[in-house]
Amino acid sequence: MEFHHVSILLEPCLEALQIKPDGVYVDGTLGRAGHSLEIVRRLTTGRLIALDRDETAIEAATCRLGDYMDRVTLVHSNFSALGNVLHELGIQGVDGMLFDLGVSSPQLDEAQRGFSYKQDAPLDMRMSQSGTSAADLVNTLSWQELAEIISRYGEDKSAVRIAKGIVKAREEKPIETTLELAEIIRESVPAAVRRAEGHPARRTFQALRIAVNGELDALKKGLAAAFGLLKSGGRLSVITFHSLEDRIVKQQMNKWCEGCTCPKDFPVCVCGNKPKGKLIYKKGLAPSEEELRENPRARSARLRVIEKL
Repeated sequence: MEFHHVSILLEPCLEALQIKPDGVYVDGTLGRAGHSLEIVRRLTTGRLIALDRDETAIEAATCRLGDYMDRVTLVHSNFSALGNVLHELGIQGVDGMLFDLGVSSPQLDEAQRGFSYKQDAPLDMRMSQSGTSAADLVNTLSWQELAEIISRYGEDKSAVRIAKGIVKAREEKPIETTLELAEIIRESVPAAVRRAEGHPARRTFQALRIAVNGELDALKKGLAAAFGLLKSGGRLSVITFHSLEDRIVKQQMNKWCEGCTCPKDFPVCVCGNKPKGKLIYKKGLAPSEEELRENPRARSARLRVIEKL
C-alpha cells in the first residue's frame, strides 16, 4: 500500500540540525523516512543511522531511501537503546540527532494497527507489533489501574468514570475492537463532555498507546543517551506532540543548560557547575500557519532544539 506521508516541521528541523556533508546523524524515530530522506540528501561522505521499533517502517524506508542506502544504516530498535546501537556500530560521537515523537500517519491510517478511535480494528496499539496490547490492558487491569493510566497519560478528568465503564462493559464480553472501546468511553463520560469539541475517546486512546509502548520511559532514556553521544557543537532536535512528552523534553533541556547553582548571595561560584548546552528556541517552535493549512495533524507539534557546548 502506498502512503502519502507529510513530515512535520521539516524545514525548521533541517535548518536546526545544520547538516554537514561529512557529518554523522541519527534519526531516532524513522517512521516513513520523510526527515531521514532530506537529511541523507544533504550528505556526501557522511552517514545516517535511522532507528525504528516498527519493522513495517524499516521495510518502507528501505524502498524510500533506496538511492542513498550507501550512506544509511537502518536499525530495528527503540531509540531508548541508542547507546548500545551506536556502540555496536563503532560510533562514538554524532553531529546531530532527531526524535520525531509523533505516531506516523500510516500507523494512524492503517486501521488494523488499532491506534485510531475513528476506524474499527482489533484493539492493538503496539508499535513493535509484539508484547502487551491495548486489549490486554483494558481486559485485565482493575478500574483503579486503568484510571491511573488514563489520568496520568491522558490527563482526562473523566478517568474514573471511563475506567469503571470499561470494567463494567467487559463483564458482559471482552473488549476487542477500537470502536467498541470508543463507544464505551463515549457512554461513560458526562453529557457535557460528549458535546464538547473532539471525540471523548481521544485522551484515553493516547493514554493506552503511551502505556502499551512505554513511550515516556523510552523518551527519558533516549534523551539521556542522545545528549551524551553528541559531539561539541552537535544538536539534538525533538518534535513533541502532547504536553506530557513536551514537559519531559523541556525540563531535561533546561537542566542541561543550567549553570551555577550557588545561592545568589555567594560572591563567587563554588559549585563549579557549567552549562552543558544552549537552547536554540527558548520556548520551542510551533508550525507555521502555512504548514497547518497543508497538514492539520501538525497542530500540536512543537520543535525543541539544544546545542551541546
